Amino acid sequence: MITDQLVIKNSKEETSYTKDLRSESPKRSIAKSISWRIVGTIDTIIISWIVTGTLTLAFSIGMVELVTKMVLYFFHERVWNSIKWGK
Repeated sequence: MITDQLVIKNSKEETSYTKDLRSESPKRSIAKSISWRIVGTIDTIIISWIVTGTLTLAFSIGMVELVTKMVLYFFHERVWNSIKWGK
């Protein structure tokens, strides 16, 4: 269980791009990025609207945030997908 995941194993398991592709494809990471960013951007727009009181400014903030965080999330997912811990 949890203790099994926390124990560091001494096995010298080789990792490769092919193995990483089988665990989760880049297309899946992109789809997850897009769906999560839609949720996150709606949240950002609502918070920005409440804080600024201006819907136009809130949408501007949301659109910038949409693009930057989607790109960051994609690379974040790819890095985590290459980490063996917890798999």
